[in-house]
Amino acid sequence: MNPDKLFDYLEGRLPAPERAALEDRLMSDKQLQRELAVARQIHAGMRGDSREVVLPPQPDVTEQGRKMALRVGAAFIVLMAVNVCIGLWLIARHETNNPNRPLLEKQMRDQIANSLEHAAAAFTPAPLGVSEMKVLAATGKLEAVADEVVTIANRYGGVATKGFPDQGRLSVLVDIPSNREPEFRAAISSIAGETPPGTAASATAVAATEKKSFVVQIVEQSAR
Repeated sequence: MNPDKLFDYLEGRLPAPERAALEDRLMSDKQLQRELAVARQIHAGMRGDSREVVLPPQPDVTEQGRKMALRVGAAFIVLMAVNVCIGLWLIARHETNNPNRPLLEKQMRDQIANSLEHAAAAFTPAPLGVSEMKVLAATGKLEAVADEVVTIANRYGGVATKGFPDQGRLSVLVDIPSNREPEFRAAISSIAGETPPGTAASATAVAATEKKSFVVQIVEQSAR
């Protein structure tokens, strides 16, 4: 329908016959009812007689977009922080409740202690006043060579104490009378397959009561 007729109807300027015909049509025509509703909204927003439609102010789309972006960003940051905190809490709880944790810590401490002991045994020099001698032994002959060193020490009036085998090594601590040192050294050198050193030093008179200490390191040839 002509919009002007609808506006005239709303303003009360439509003749009576046309007004009655329009109202009868409005009773059954849904499309005309919608057109009248739109015309009524437009008519309500008109300023005076100028028929200038005053539309409601629209919100700033740019400002709305900025606020929405800030809200989405803040929600994302909060969600990410919550996820990280939950993940750290679960990891800490899992490690705390791990039944194997004490065993793993003990094994690690034992391994570190053994490594330090082996390093000390390999690199610590003989104590002050104690001479060190080295004898090579065939594989599997550590105990046999150590027993031979003990026998030699006893032969020359000394005493010997064997240590425990450790990765192809075995130490024997020997104390013998100082006046028997050259003979002991010669006997140990014969075990090691070396030429016995000269005994010129033995010409010096030494009291038989004095003791001389040795650490005889017996090493398997495969462990060199």
